[in-house]
Amino acid sequence: MNSKAAPHLEFAPPPQPGAGRAWLAAGLVHALLFLALGLATAWKTQPQTVQAEAELWSATPQAAAPRLQEPPPEPEPEPAPQPKPAPATPPPPPAPDLAQERLDAQIALEKKKQQEKKKEAEKAEKLKAEKEKAAKEKLTKEQAEKEKAELKRKEREKEREKEDKAKEKAAKEKKAQEEKERDKKKAAEKASAEKADAARADALRKENLKRMQGMAGASGGENATGTALKSSGPSASYAGRLVGRIKPNITYPGDVVGNPRAEVEVKVGPDGMILSRRIVQSSGNKAWDDAVLRAIDKTEIVPKDTDGRVPPVIVLGFRPLD
Repeated sequence: MNSKAAPHLEFAPPPQPGAGRAWLAAGLVHALLFLALGLATAWKTQPQTVQAEAELWSATPQAAAPRLQEPPPEPEPEPAPQPKPAPATPPPPPAPDLAQERLDAQIALEKKKQQEKKKEAEKAEKLKAEKEKAAKEKLTKEQAEKEKAELKRKEREKEREKEDKAKEKAAKEKKAQEEKERDKKKAAEKASAEKADAARADALRKENLKRMQGMAGASGGENATGTALKSSGPSASYAGRLVGRIKPNITYPGDVVGNPRAEVEVKVGPDGMILSRRIVQSSGNKAWDDAVLRAIDKTEIVPKDTDGRVPPVIVLGFRPLD
């Protein structure tokens, strides 16, 4: 077996047996055809006859004898018609070139594949362009929606800021009005307290006069220094009751070093209404002092003593850890 076989194309059909004999037969038929055509078209040559005439003249004119009348020449016989050449036999169709057909088939297949690949590439490119266009449009739309949402958010923030400012302004105005009313109330309470103090002072003066007039009926001891007919004043537990009433209202978030004591003088009306308060002895911690004063303001009214009366002036002490 010959190792140097003809190269075989990948997608061509397999070679058929007897291709060499077919090629030899086709060559022989073509040679016979060309020979027949040459014989049928050969030229036939015919000899040509040359005719000439001459006249002779004499020195003495003589009459010429009559010309011999020759019989007319017989017409030459027409040449026999040459036989027409037999029609050439059409050559047999050439044997199909299987290798060329396989090559053409492979070329057509490759061309078809290239066209399909080109179409697929064009389709993929078109699809990619459409996707990029859609993505770009989507991104543009999302960006526009985002900008629109951001604009709305900023507008809402501005509206909220306006509302907050309006609320803050209203709250400040309300607080100022409340403080004004509170100051007015305190001024009225102070005037009422001063009037009550004046009335109590007048009543005390009158009572002192009565006591002085009825000194004989006094109930004090031999060493008593008072001027009343009988001893009067807050009970032993009254101060503790007042501290217990006021201290729950103390709000102090800070830390206190030690346990300092803040003493507060509280002036109270006959009905228990707190008229005024002031620090008579600071604890050394202003925040604690202010917390105690706020708690007293928040309490507003103190309970009456066991005898149904309220001392006009009370001094109370407050410690953070008590």
